[in-house]
Amino acid sequence: MTYKLIALVGVVLLVGGCTAPESERIEEQPDFAPHFEAAGVSGTFVLYDPVAGRTLVHNPERAAEPFLPASTFKILNALIALETGAAADTATVVPWDGVERSIAAWNRDHTLASGFRNSTVWYYQEMARRIGAERMQDYVQRTDYGNGDIGGGLDVFWLMGDLRITALEQVAFLERLHRRELPFSPATMDAVSGIMIEDQGPDYVLRAKTGWGVAPDPDVGWYVGSVVRGERPYFFALNLEVHGPDDVAARREVAHAILRSLDLL
Repeated sequence: MTYKLIALVGVVLLVGGCTAPESERIEEQPDFAPHFEAAGVSGTFVLYDPVAGRTLVHNPERAAEPFLPASTFKILNALIALETGAAADTATVVPWDGVERSIAAWNRDHTLASGFRNSTVWYYQEMARRIGAERMQDYVQRTDYGNGDIGGGLDVFWLMGDLRITALEQVAFLERLHRRELPFSPATMDAVSGIMIEDQGPDYVLRAKTGWGVAPDPDVGWYVGSVVRGERPYFFALNLEVHGPDDVAARREVAHAILRSLDLL
């Protein structure tokens, strides 16, 4: 495990595992706060601009605090599934088991791609079981993902087990995926980058994934991803306290508001 001390506007952050981006400037950004206040939520937002060599942060203490990754782990789970052959490609179908779940979109057959879009928990739990504990642990450690701990159950460790990751670590992981510096084949990383596309316009592409971790009160809500504006990439991670359904919806709302304020969307 590697550690790095980062001075951030008078605050010293100790970041373990997948360290914060190698940035010359890490700045607290007060302009981000009104977007959280307008939504009535408390959380953090990190934006890394590698071209400018700076990281903009709202709530730096929380940005360095580790949380369950919840469904944001589907990014790494999909990479491992493709690399190990647990899924042959993003169109690999796993038949629905017939168990009615609370989210209607989950109650049908799914592929790696549709399971990602709909955040279908049971599909990615099946991928984890096919991958197996030994290969899962190997890749989680090799990617330096969060604290690297898959304890608590092979098909639940990212949902209610021992895996933890910070917003700063999420951003560093996403940059390494963009740069194709993770220990996967280019084809695997290209495929997962493809299913991550959430929106695109004439001059931008937004890739993202939500997550909702059921933790000791309050829960944690995630929204992480990247925006490529023209040829220039930016990487972001938001997490916030979830006290109810409105807070879950605020994950995208707050992040998109911040990205629009920066003329990235």
